[in-house]
Amino acid sequence: MTGPDSIAMLGSMPPIRALSSYCLELALAIAEICNVEFISFKKIYPAFLYPGKDLKDDYTFPTIRHHNLKVRQRLTWYNPVTWVVEGMFTKGELLHAQWWSLPLSPIYIITCLGFKLRRRPVVFTVHNISSHEKTLFYYIICRILFKLGDHFIVHSAQNKAQLIKHYSIAPERVTHIPHGPLDFQVQKNVDRDVIRNEMGFDAAEKVILLFGAIRPYKGIDTAIKSFASVLHEIPEARLLIAGKLWEDWKPYKGLIEALGIAGYVTACLRYIPAGEVYKFFDVSDLVVVPYHHFDSQSGVGATAISFHKPMIVTNVGGLPELVTDARYVVAPKDPIAMARVICNCLRDPVQLAEMSAGAKAMAEKIAWPGIAKKTWSVYKICLGS
Repeated sequence: MTGPDSIAMLGSMPPIRALSSYCLELALAIAEICNVEFISFKKIYPAFLYPGKDLKDDYTFPTIRHHNLKVRQRLTWYNPVTWVVEGMFTKGELLHAQWWSLPLSPIYIITCLGFKLRRRPVVFTVHNISSHEKTLFYYIICRILFKLGDHFIVHSAQNKAQLIKHYSIAPERVTHIPHGPLDFQVQKNVDRDVIRNEMGFDAAEKVILLFGAIRPYKGIDTAIKSFASVLHEIPEARLLIAGKLWEDWKPYKGLIEALGIAGYVTACLRYIPAGEVYKFFDVSDLVVVPYHHFDSQSGVGATAISFHKPMIVTNVGGLPELVTDARYVVAPKDPIAMARVICNCLRDPVQLAEMSAGAKAMAEKIAWPGIAKKTWSVYKICLGS
């Protein structure tokens, strides 16, 4: 036997937002090798779990078409019957479950248990080794859920070490496979100057992008403080913050006003639909990922790589693995160091071009065909092939 003819995958698919960008790319890549039955959601969360109860679906994702990929959008958070049905009757020689969210744990436990009762292996891709809020309950639930796993995939070397240590999993049962670039978000034939004009930037301004949900661990304060220092050195610098609010914006607004930089900061505080993401990356000159702590890999970083954007990250989680030069990795919560690196980059067009070339090389290194082959190898191990 060379490998499975078909597998089942559990996660989210468009128009559900959640982890759909990653799942879309992975499922399409695996579908180039075998048949994929994707178990997705009709209703993924109760509305009260989201800020502002904003759980609208995103219909700007590209249409999913592949002859080897079938998407089943039947799971609902409120109906356990759907969990049992998917676990007991979905085709596939194994289940590949994408794990990232504590509220989904009852659904995952029941669905995975259904596959185990049918003697079919379960592979987990663990996107968050611990919760972003560092809750003990997440750790407890993971220990229960992971007992159903035969093999585990993580996105960085540090994540592998953490998973082995925190959950007492044998090293040979954990495989490091990187998070691939989110290439579907890249748009062709984009007029950068037109988009810049629409967003209020002129051609001479140097735009620093901070993208993604506004949450406490994301280091928004570090970015704002570092930008204030950058602005003193590079008057044409601008900071573009884009993402859905998961916390109160008032402290950040107060910080921006106190530093006297309000006229140089553009904040787009909403969920950015998949079909609009390209605008923010295309207008930017540099992307910053200033997280305070992080135990995973970054979808924002993967998106920046897709656009071949220069990127500066903090030394937490798997972020350093996203860049090809250690000069662009700074300590977390250090706005002075962040500002120094930003200034060095923005002042030197040659350096920015080298960073862009490095991002392009990284995109090729972690391309989805290679990820699919590595994942396929994990499937074969689980099936004893």
